[in-house]
Amino acid sequence: MSERPFVCKTWALKGKTPLIKSAGAWKRMSFMGTIIAEKIPSLFLRAKQGSVNRFSVLKFLKELKKQMAGKKLLFFWDSLSAHRAKIVSQFVIENKDWLHIERFPSYAPELNPVEYLWSAFKKHGGNSEPNLGALKRYSRKARKRFSNNKLLTGFLKASGLYN
Repeated sequence: MSERPFVCKTWALKGKTPLIKSAGAWKRMSFMGTIIAEKIPSLFLRAKQGSVNRFSVLKFLKELKKQMAGKKLLFFWDSLSAHRAKIVSQFVIENKDWLHIERFPSYAPELNPVEYLWSAFKKHGGNSEPNLGALKRYSRKARKRFSNNKLLTGFLKASGLYN
């Protein structure tokens, strides 16, 4: 998400054009997340100021390893360049005892359950105040809202990868 407004459908009184507020600076807040599909699905979500890069992906994976606490993980990934970086690939190789990566086809967001999460995340966050402070407040609220088991199960089922 960024300070650049995400335009959603809205309504306005007849003859009153709705205005989209924008800070213009386009500061960015990025989110990395996964839905852990156990008997009761859970959300593992991290936010960072700026764009996702190989270092933030590596940090995410290290935190995910702590979260998994020795459990094995089959991890589905899209083809973001940061996911394919050498240091990330090296980490995956060094952690093959608990982490196995499968890549989604080049462009197949409908197969990725987390894409349904991002879509809902943006839809509910759209038309909010376009500043970094508001984005941080929204992300804290959204983390709680989107951690709902039924909602996460719905995202998993929508992808077709989960019964």
